[in-house]
Amino acid sequence: MSKFSKNIFLKYFNDTENLLSPHAVSTKNTLGRKFNEKNDDYRNPFQVDRDRIIHTNSFRRLKHKSQVFIAPLGDHYVTRLTHTIEVSQIARTICRALKLNEDLTEAISLGHDLGHSPFGHVGESALDKLSKEGFHHSRQSVRIIELLEKNGQGLNLNYEVIDGIKKHSKPQGKFLNKESVKDLSLEGQIVRISDMIAYTTSDINDAIRADILKLNSIPEYIINFIGSKHSERVNTLVTNVIENSADCSRQETDDPWIRMSDDLIEIITELRNFMFEKVYLPVSDSKPAKSAMKIVDIIFEYLVKNPENIPNHLIEICNNNIEKASIDYITGMTDEFALRFSEKFDKTLAQDVFEGRL
Repeated sequence: MSKFSKNIFLKYFNDTENLLSPHAVSTKNTLGRKFNEKNDDYRNPFQVDRDRIIHTNSFRRLKHKSQVFIAPLGDHYVTRLTHTIEVSQIARTICRALKLNEDLTEAISLGHDLGHSPFGHVGESALDKLSKEGFHHSRQSVRIIELLEKNGQGLNLNYEVIDGIKKHSKPQGKFLNKESVKDLSLEGQIVRISDMIAYTTSDINDAIRADILKLNSIPEYIINFIGSKHSERVNTLVTNVIENSADCSRQETDDPWIRMSDDLIEIITELRNFMFEKVYLPVSDSKPAKSAMKIVDIIFEYLVKNPENIPNHLIEICNNNIEKASIDYITGMTDEFALRFSEKFDKTLAQDVFEGRL
């Protein structure tokens, strides 16, 4: 890079940082990486993190991992990858409106679901039962970033990106209060709430597409509040977050946090409970879901007995703990890879999952 072009870049970069809210995470106050690196000539550290995530095998595999519905018939269902892109778009919109660090938010968004197993939360439940340490996709996302990617080198991302990914998950029921996000950056809080906005609004569409749900079966007062169309629902939630979190962009605010209005929090909590009862739990109890869990069980049992089928670098990373290496290997599988792998043992399982779709 010439000295002239570098000066132009640095001026633009500094001007952009100076426009951020005083509550934003800037590259000047980041806690940095585990291993120090020379700064990139044209990208700030969070842009570098974003690009590292996008170019991983783990990110590419998201396109063939289920969100809610396992191997659904139709091209328009949300996958783990399209969900991730939706989260990133929503988070960036909120972040820019509040003058927070958009690059940090984008990096967290794109990496938040890297640790999801095949078959969505059904696969996650199966692995949680198999693992002695328990299994959760947010912890596995961090494990991938810090250790598993690049054959054991990890990505050496900034602390704030890893922390946002680690803490993005939300419990069923009431999930939005100041206490639950007290140790999380505002950018991380935005990803946490954007994740909910993305899956709640899209899962309604997918459930209707799958003929599990009718729009008029959702309580009328909920639809009247958030909107009958997908675009209306996203806009209602995003606008409400921005308007109720506006103090995050102001100097005089002592302890800002990302939030919704009290009435919308109540509505969203009721909607999420409704979706658990009418969609998520029935899907988890369906024939394809039970077959998917059986596939995970069978693959795990096979790998533990036949560790030569596990990539060597995973066994080395896990210090010859075959069960742990098996979990890591299964987590990285796409739905289709897991299905094909299981056909070595039981060809009927894939048929149960796809239900004649192939």
